[in-house]
Amino acid sequence: MAVSTPASPNLHQHLRDSLDGLPTPPRTGRLIVFTGPSGVGKGTLLKALRDRYPNLGLSISATTRQPRPGEVDGKDYYFLSREQFQAMVDNGELLEWAEFAGNCYGTPKAAVQRHLEAGEWLILEIELEGARQVRHTFPQALQLFVLPPSLDELEQRIRLRGKDSEDAIVRRMARAQVEIDAAPEFDVQIVNDDLETALQQLEIALFNL
Repeated sequence: MAVSTPASPNLHQHLRDSLDGLPTPPRTGRLIVFTGPSGVGKGTLLKALRDRYPNLGLSISATTRQPRPGEVDGKDYYFLSREQFQAMVDNGELLEWAEFAGNCYGTPKAAVQRHLEAGEWLILEIELEGARQVRHTFPQALQLFVLPPSLDELEQRIRLRGKDSEDAIVRRMARAQVEIDAAPEFDVQIVNDDLETALQQLEIALFNL
């Protein structure tokens, strides 16, 4: 299901009136997988959503990389040794995992289950391969994919960040094409052209209003 049509200007107020910012957790927990190519604005969109609905939780990943300055174990990531991480893989304790740039990242199954059993809604922001793994390990999760208005617009956004070399941009764009081609696999696709419109469409997808 693609979600890209403009929403009513009064939609946000209607949602807030109906849900009142989710003041109490729903009776049944819900896992929401949130995916899209690098540079599409997933982080900005999620921050805006969670500012409106603070009770929406964000899953914490486990990683073998070292903490960066200011990062806190159990808040930003669960920082593990490679041996600890491998033991979780061997014991089937991760919903999904992958290795990037020599470090492993994954989603601890037990932590997710605790949130869901408590009736909480939990967002899992991960890459395409991780989302595909979750589709097998937790098929009842709602899977959302964020699309750019176009590949040209995505490239412009990446260039404006000024963080990547030309070679890195070429690699990112090649990867973005692969990811965008996989968008139809997901339950909902949202085009992030205008932030407010995309946010309203995300609310519709989550709350069925």
